[in-house]
Amino acid sequence: MRIPFLKRRPQVALLRLSGVIAARGGIGPGGSLSLESTAPLLERAFALKRLQAVVLVLNSPGGSPVQSSLIAARIRQLAEEKKVPVIACCEDAAASGGYWLACAADEIIADPSSIVGSIGVISASFGLEELAAKLGVERRLATAGDQKSFLDPFRPVEPWQQARLEELLTALHGEFKSWVRSRRGRHFKVDEGEVFNGRFWTGREALALGLVDGLGDADGEIRRRFGEKAQVVRLGPKRPPLPIRLLRGAMAVVEERLAWGRIGL
Repeated sequence: MRIPFLKRRPQVALLRLSGVIAARGGIGPGGSLSLESTAPLLERAFALKRLQAVVLVLNSPGGSPVQSSLIAARIRQLAEEKKVPVIACCEDAAASGGYWLACAADEIIADPSSIVGSIGVISASFGLEELAAKLGVERRLATAGDQKSFLDPFRPVEPWQQARLEELLTALHGEFKSWVRSRRGRHFKVDEGEVFNGRFWTGREALALGLVDGLGDADGEIRRRFGEKAQVVRLGPKRPPLPIRLLRGAMAVVEERLAWGRIGL
């Protein structure tokens, strides 16, 4: 039975998005951020009955531009459908694809020491042709299509291949810039060329540039905006069985370490 004089507390959904952004799912250690892994959590967050806001706690060095775009689009779709504000709170890092996700929010808050930005695109690989020759390894390759072996690590990179790769990176960078410009351009306090160069900054520096709106943390922002009586609904993924966590873990640790290493963490 509902008692009329007892007010029901407003709800704030708090969703932690941590890890490298990649197609395979599983938020948290041994997993990655993807549309597949985040969409159910986002839908649960926006389905709360007395929802006042959704707070995204971001901790990501980036990753797949496609998954970044898909997750950000889903956040905006749900926010506009439910007419609920979204606040992004950056912890250790919201860099590259992590900042792409942050821009899906209506406001971005960062810790003074957060790593923010890295609005750029990178491609890295290894050339193994000399190693194969030293080891006496014979490369056997058959293709249909004269560009099917594009950037084969066992063959030297040809000038046209390098040029084509740079075209692709420029196109992807253009998509990234267009998204950030549409969401944050009016807040920039410097020429956009100064923030679209792939560099990253501390949270305090990012505030001075207009990349974030304020300094703080998720719990503090919730108390400041909604008071002590707000009901914080913390959402996260179900923990997978131990064997799956172990299988995911080894390669994910290596890949995640490389991604974090690009921003010095």
